[in-house]
Formats: sequence, structure tokens, C-alpha cells
Amino acid sequence: MLLTISTTYQPATDLGYLLHKNPARLQSLEVAGGQAHIFYPEATAERCTAALLLDLDPISLVRGRAGASGEGFALEQYVNDRPYVASSFLSAALSKAFGTAMNGTCKDKPDLPAQVLPLAIKVAVVSAPGPDWPRRLFEPLGYEVEIETTPLDPTVPEWGDSPYYTLHLRHAGLRLQDVLTHLYVLLPVLDNDKHYYIGEYEAEKLLHRGGDWLPQHPERGFITRRYLRYLAAYVNPTLERLMQGEDRSVDSASPRMEDGESGSVETVQPQVAEPNDAMRGLAESTLQPKLSLHDQRLQQVAHEIYQLSPKRVLDLGCGEGKLLRLLLRQPKIEYILGMDVSHQALARAASRLHLDEMPPRQRTRLDLIQGSLLYRDERLAGFDAAALVEVIEHLDPNRLAALEAVVFGQARPAHVFVTTPNADYNQLFEKLNAGEFRHDDHRFEWSRAEFAAWATAVAERHRYQVRLVGMGEEVAGVGAPSQMAVFNLEQS
Repeated sequence: MLLTISTTYQPATDLGYLLHKNPARLQSLEVAGGQAHIFYPEATAERCTAALLLDLDPISLVRGRAGASGEGFALEQYVNDRPYVASSFLSAALSKAFGTAMNGTCKDKPDLPAQVLPLAIKVAVVSAPGPDWPRRLFEPLGYEVEIETTPLDPTVPEWGDSPYYTLHLRHAGLRLQDVLTHLYVLLPVLDNDKHYYIGEYEAEKLLHRGGDWLPQHPERGFITRRYLRYLAAYVNPTLERLMQGEDRSVDSASPRMEDGESGSVETVQPQVAEPNDAMRGLAESTLQPKLSLHDQRLQQVAHEIYQLSPKRVLDLGCGEGKLLRLLLRQPKIEYILGMDVSHQALARAASRLHLDEMPPRQRTRLDLIQGSLLYRDERLAGFDAAALVEVIEHLDPNRLAALEAVVFGQARPAHVFVTTPNADYNQLFEKLNAGEFRHDDHRFEWSRAEFAAWATAVAERHRYQVRLVGMGEEVAGVGAPSQMAVFNLEQS
């Protein structure tokens, strides 16, 4: 199966920076079921094309029992379309090959991921429940869609066309990150034959990758059901979370069937065999990307806030809005204020959250403001909870007293969540030399003892109680990669 992405953005070779793959050389990597090869058929200043070729080993698929169910007829495990049809295998390969680009990161040109590009995508080949479904999935996202059909046998025209199509997509201006995310979610939806176990992790993955655009998609019900294989135990809660703040008159918890769909949504706990240890290990390691440490931090903070059921929440140093997106999914929160010192970061947050397209009821719940945590700001008063996720280490140590006065002395939220890297853990990073920080912009990184001493002193000075929490997998002797202080204001 072959995927190509082309652009005429000038200079077009910036595509190599975005994908973190050098146009001058072929790169190959092991993926579930075979190998993925990344190369550039053309790379000039005027036009650049990146290609991802996925070469699956049919024998490996049978031995691993991934992607070949063995149902249908006796030779199906050996005679099937898995090696050449764009499917969940290609989606997993996209994540592994271009995961950094999908997350919107470019170290060499940090502003480039936010740039909208003219893009042309070709996928050979796709299967679909009907020839109109590629259009119904991609056109609402702004793509021009062309479907190239192939006759089953050119010498026997009465047999008609093959059920497989070559898909051509064009977009006049879109971030590469968005294109990769759309393909990552929608290609397995078109194919509907997953090579991995469907469970809660897949539901979270859909919310993570589709949260920016799927709630507004007219086919969100179809996409969610196909992505989760019609398992109501996961489909219905996922749809509810997607639709919080949306019009609930469409795609309710008992979704309607669409033309071209087969099967039905199960209304009881699906009888899916629990994966054995080998299946579970494969799903969690090679077939499914793990959540990044950054995403784990955000989800842990969001969960802590959820347990408090606050009405008004501050995200201080909100960046591009990833925590804001998680907070918007909590219906009990009536108002969220995101603040950052960077105007550019706020603009990206507004774009990622589709602020201009939000339904009025949802839009009134969120404001973004520019400001500094080092200066008194009356807009920060009157909140139930505040989050400072990976913020303090970007300040010079002698300026922490000013932050403390603003957040704990003046704003005084009832609950404050502060996270920062754990310097004790740094010895486990092979590429990090002694005394080096994890990020060039970090002004300090504290050990667990240093962070505990600072948090305890802040709590005592401002009448808070404090609880220290590790974030990420704990390792004996060094703790977790990140650490969090949870401050709770003492009752008068």
C-alpha cells in the first residue's frame, strides 16, 4: 500500500522538516506485520512529494494472527487483501513514521507546523462500504475528493469495477498535522477491519486524535461506530464525550444507521474475547502508540480537576490549548480561562480549538487572554481551580516569588495544580548528559526533595495544604519522570 503527500509550498522541501525525514535518503522501519519505507520521489524548491510504502508480509500476518481472521473460507488467511489495502496497518505506520509531525512539532523550524500548505494526497488503494463514502468522510473537512476506479478485469467489462479505489485528496490550505490526523482516523474507518484489539485505549485514541474536528463532522456517528467496531460499550460513551456542548438531537446514544453501513450497534456488553498476555503486550507495545509523557500529564491534571467538580477553572500558561480541550469535555465546568504570555501560542490555541466555529453555548465557556504570571492581574480572581502544567521551570528562580505572590497571594484559587520535571529521573535519559536540562528553555529542573521544599514553603506562607504526586511510571530510586504538587486552600 502506498501513500504520497505532495506540496507546492515554497520552499517545498520544507516538507522534509515537517516530517522529520531527510529527502536525500531512504528510511525504513519495522512496523506491525512488515516494514515501512519513507522516500521522496521528487524534492525541489517548487514541488516536493513524500511517500510512505508499507510492505506487509502475508506469512507474518498469519503467524501473528493479526489482520487475518480466518473466517469466511478455508484459504482466507492466505488469500486476502491485507497486504495492499490501506487499513489500520497503514494508520499505525503513519503514527510510527510521522508521529512527531502528527503532534505538530518541528525542532528546526518551530513555527512551520502552524503553516497552512497546499497539499495533494494519494492513497492506493482503499476499500469502502460504498463509492460515496470517501467523499462523505473527507469533503466536510475541506478536501477535494477524486475517486479512481479500476475494472475487475479489463477483458471482461461486464464484471464491472473492483470494490477498491485509488483515493486522491487535495486541500488548498491545511496544516500537515491535520492531514496526518485525518488519515490516521479515517483510513481504518473506510476499511473497517482492525488488526488490533478494540478496547478503552482505542476510544481514548479516537478522542485524542479526533477531538479537534470530529465533533463538528456530519458523519461523526458513522466514524465513531466504524472506528470502534460497533461495540456499544465504547461507542456510546465516546459519542457522548464528543458531543458534550453540541446539539444532542443528532447522533444520540442509540445512533441511526447510515446508508452503506452493515451490521448494528450492540446494546449489551459485547462478547469480545479478552486478549491473552501476548495479544495485550503486542497491542500496547508495537501496534498502538503509547501516550506521550506530556499527554499523560495533561490527562492526570484533567482527572484531578474532574474529581473536584469545579465551576470556574484557570489554565495558566495554556500554550496551544491541549489542557483546555480536555477541560471543555467536563460539562460541570461552567467557565474556563486560558492565559499565556505568548500571543502566537494563543492564536494556535484558538485555531486548534476551532474557537470561531464553536456553538454559542460552548463558546461562552471559554476565554483566552494574554498576560504574565509575574504581575498582578484582577482577571485571575474568583476561580475554583488553577493549573500550571510545566510552567515554573521556564522562569528564572529569582522570579518564582513574583509568581507565588500572583497565584497564591492574590488570585488564591481554591485548588492549584503545579507540575514540573523530576531532575532525579534525568539519569535514565541516555542522550542527556549530567547537568543538562530536558528542554533548552528550562531555567532549572528540581529534584523531588527540592520541589517538595518549595511546595511546602509556599503552602505554609499562603495557608494551603499540599500533596505531592508522581506523574508517569515510577522507577525505584529516582521516582517518576514528572512531579505534581496539589495545593488545597485551607478553610477559614
